[in-house]
Amino acid sequence: MLKKLKKSAGQVSTILLVLAVVLIVLVIAVFVVLKINASKTAATVKKNAPVTQNMPPKPVYDTSIGDVRFVFESAQDLGNILIGRDQTLKTTERFIKIIIGAQNTGKFDIQQYSWDIGNIIDGDGRNFVSIDNQAYDFLPNPNLCQSTLKPDFTPVPCIKFYEVSKASTKLKVEVNTTDPNTGRKKESFLDLVVIP
Repeated sequence: MLKKLKKSAGQVSTILLVLAVVLIVLVIAVFVVLKINASKTAATVKKNAPVTQNMPPKPVYDTSIGDVRFVFESAQDLGNILIGRDQTLKTTERFIKIIIGAQNTGKFDIQQYSWDIGNIIDGDGRNFVSIDNQAYDFLPNPNLCQSTLKPDFTPVPCIKFYEVSKASTKLKVEVNTTDPNTGRKKESFLDLVVIP
């Protein structure tokens, strides 16, 4: 009887050992299958995903801040000398004339002085301030920058002059609005295509 019990206990431990090995093999097999399926799924998703990595952002030529829509119209490199009726301006770098259209897309007038065109900023973060206070002879009279914008009228052209480094590239111009009630300023940027 004792011999039969020992034999029986030996068989149970052998069976348990075999079951443990089979269970470990099954766990490993399931893990490998899941890993293969996960990598195939990831490859499929990556293959079907739109390519956005390493692509430069698209240029912005039209932007809105609240009810004011700003549209890039032109930017012209005027060289290093401006000759007008009553004045001549010279620089060691270059003068750039830009025209940005501003339009009211809302239902009510946008008040005078509540929108404007700001600095030109290059790809290295350098800021170039408008020289309109010096280039008065080259500006239209009246210049419509910051004028009242009527609802849904054709964009009003705002003309500004800047003195910009010849080394500057990837130029953008700041456009902004100011809430007349709170004085809070909001800004955006338009890319410039400068024509020689």
